[in-house]
Amino acid sequence: MKLVLDTNVLVSGMINPAGPPGRIVDRVRIGALTLVVDDRILAEYTRVLRRRRFAGYFSNSQVRDVLAFLYAEAERMVAGIAVGELPDPEDTPFLEIALTAEVPLVSGNLADFPGELRRGAMVLSPAEYVQEYLVEE
Repeated sequence: MKLVLDTNVLVSGMINPAGPPGRIVDRVRIGALTLVVDDRILAEYTRVLRRRRFAGYFSNSQVRDVLAFLYAEAERMVAGIAVGELPDPEDTPFLEIALTAEVPLVSGNLADFPGELRRGAMVLSPAEYVQEYLVEE
């Protein structure tokens, strides 16, 4: 199964592997889920994971390993759909790729993707995604 993962879910899942974001990140790690990304999303993952405030959670080598995995294993594509202004313009790539790939977007900040601007994309919280797609576990 494929999905677009907002950066907040990736980071949360790496910090707390026991919660819904952690369950999703674990499934990505073992290859049960495939992230769909573009270069903008990979750049944001890189920028955020390298922030000094996360140094207490993961080492530089762990960040390098995670990024190497994401660059090698995520499915890359170019957005074929442009969306209007979201409350946080940095969220635009996530919605555009979810729409282009026709896959769910999982975000811890659903308010960043107002219903009227989603253009039909399925935007779920990590808990909703786990309940909907990972219930058999």
